[in-house]
Amino acid sequence: MSSRIRSIAILELLTGHPWGLKMPEIASKLAIPLPATTRVLSSLVASGYILGSLSGKEGAFRLSPKLPALGLAFLGATGVTDLVQPILDDLAKKTGELVRLAIISGEKLTWVAESQGARSGLLYNPEAGKDVYLPASANGQAWLCCLSDDQIRRMMEHEDFARPDVGPGAPRTIDALLDAISCARERGFASVRDSYTIGTSAMAVAIVRQPGNVPIGTLSVAGPAMRLNESRMREVFPWLSASARELAASSASSPLFSMI
Repeated sequence: MSSRIRSIAILELLTGHPWGLKMPEIASKLAIPLPATTRVLSSLVASGYILGSLSGKEGAFRLSPKLPALGLAFLGATGVTDLVQPILDDLAKKTGELVRLAIISGEKLTWVAESQGARSGLLYNPEAGKDVYLPASANGQAWLCCLSDDQIRRMMEHEDFARPDVGPGAPRTIDALLDAISCARERGFASVRDSYTIGTSAMAVAIVRQPGNVPIGTLSVAGPAMRLNESRMREVFPWLSASARELAASSASSPLFSMI
């Protein structure tokens, strides 16, 4: 593994640990030898991307504001703030739940924007920095609905369906996933319950650009399952679909989507 790849791996790891990790923890989690971890951390500290001191190995290393600031600057330059955010805010206001936008990047989904509609009571907001696990997320299933079953099988060929970090509602086999995809195609939206966190549910649709029916991202609404039940999802569906169409129509104006 090159030092460049190790640097990226450390940055990605620390996005999920805002209070930081100690050097031995970083080395252990990423299976990087301690001397190599020390060299990479030294470079990242010197460049200003990580805060921490190499003189005290017991101290924690955490991301500096530099990397998030670069990300926010990039998203602002792509027009997400001016173009996309009002659409998300409007949908969040109508639904009273968490609305999230993800874009397709290769064979992965990347979260780029969100809006929280619930101002009090039970709130649902997943941890920032987590990878989108396609089989267990409404967003992932919404994207998979746009693919053929053969394409889905190829993408999921090496997927670990037995991973322990998902809830009891997550599909545990490729056949279970394909059954969920079939149901989603039939009713027009994907939905999950107890897939990531027990007691939560989510629904999502693909954002499809014309011409060509090209999926460029997904749009979801998520919240406590006691509120966002099947009946409520059917009420929300027209708003969700309309917002996805609006995002698709606006996508040509943003370089964020033109990269796809």
